[in-house]
Amino acid sequence: MIPSDFDVHARQAADLLWNAWQLGAALTTLPDACRPTTRNEGYAVQAALATRSPRPIAGWKIAATSVAGQRHINVSGPLAGRLFAERVRADGDALSMVGNRMAVAEAEFVFRMARDLAPRAAPYSLDEVLDAVDDLWLGIEVPNSRFADFVSAGEAQLIADNACAHDFVLGPRAAVPWRALDLAAHRVRATVTGTARNYARDGVGANVLGDPRIALAWLANELASHGMTLAEGALVTTGACIAPLEIVPGDEVVADFGVLGHMSARFAA
Repeated sequence: MIPSDFDVHARQAADLLWNAWQLGAALTTLPDACRPTTRNEGYAVQAALATRSPRPIAGWKIAATSVAGQRHINVSGPLAGRLFAERVRADGDALSMVGNRMAVAEAEFVFRMARDLAPRAAPYSLDEVLDAVDDLWLGIEVPNSRFADFVSAGEAQLIADNACAHDFVLGPRAAVPWRALDLAAHRVRATVTGTARNYARDGVGANVLGDPRIALAWLANELASHGMTLAEGALVTTGACIAPLEIVPGDEVVADFGVLGHMSARFAA
């Protein structure tokens, strides 16, 4: 359980994280007095962080949806984070790299919700979650952390840090009916051009917790278990289906989802 006075500490931690985010600065760690030590406390800080945003959240992201990703940042499983509306960009937009220490882009499957999935005692089944989906979209997430050493920050602090959410590029709606497709087996290719490091990388939907739809169900139940609703209209970007793409200013990333469509993002200094 969260201590009754942790809401004060959560606000203090959120202030530090928000200020670092706006300045592009890096924290070593949160002070002992307001440092979360459990997932519950991490989500309490994240909720306080969301109150600093001037607009309602656009949806949610899932971090560490692969074993490799979990090992990289030393967490026990996936993490949920909020997508701030002011950080959602359009297909083809140019994004600033200032203060971005992670310097990667991730091609992701994105679901939009048609109705609320509210907290309840029983877990939501995969069929129930999919029945609440409006449609499938394409996305490129550009994560970042407010911690200088995000690899050793720890699970609770990374949740507080909004699960490393930063910028998100929303691509087009899926170009063909997707419900009958095997998203786990669906191939995705991304290319990075614009610098001397031009390269391509391939991936598959199974890299996202075995299937992007399983990742979506995980999120619905993770939120419900912490008393949060996955709301109608929310976007859910489900995690990197290709190993994160290293980027530098001047690069362009094009993500090709085959019959589902393609999208891009550009990166500036």
